Amino acid sequence: MSADARANGRPPAASGAPKPPVHAAPPAHAAPPARALPGSGEHRRHVLVAIVLNKPGVLNRVSSLMRARNFNIDSLAVSHTDQPDISRMTVVLHGDDIAVEQAAKQLYRLIDVLKVQDVSSEPTIEHELALVKLRATDSNRAEILKLVELSNGRVVDVSPDSVVVAVTGTETEIDQFASLVRSYGIKELVRTGAVVMARGSRSIEEEIKR
Repeated sequence: MSADARANGRPPAASGAPKPPVHAAPPAHAAPPARALPGSGEHRRHVLVAIVLNKPGVLNRVSSLMRARNFNIDSLAVSHTDQPDISRMTVVLHGDDIAVEQAAKQLYRLIDVLKVQDVSSEPTIEHELALVKLRATDSNRAEILKLVELSNGRVVDVSPDSVVVAVTGTETEIDQFASLVRSYGIKELVRTGAVVMARGSRSIEEEIKR
């Protein structure tokens, strides 16, 4: 034992004694969590209603805008309204909420577009018409007619080897009917695309008259 240690009354420190742990200093500031990019959410079905002036080129501008924003339009139905100079478009597409909202705002800025509304989350009446030409024989014709009746459809044309059926309903109901009759052989199928109208007294067309 050294003279200094004896003089101070302390035992000498062991040469192999463990050193106290050293804690790393916390960073000056933590990096913020990654932010979700606008338009990167889950895709779902949207239904847009656009009230437009009945002029040449309007349909082309609407479809061009959707193509520029990388939307694939599932269906697009256009028709006159009660006013001969006003037309109504129903656009069905898939996309996330932010991207569709931005597209709807850009649609509204187009020339000759009077009103745009996303009615996907609103109570609406939705229908589309499908014409389906089916292969029919003497042995299966009765089965086809029974399926048509159960689906609230109607036969609009009959020939020796086929029948043409008109079916109306929602997109899902049309899909279900097509699945039911596919085993008989679908020779041809054409669909109008969905048209929608809000339930109750609210009217998108009356809103543009105010």
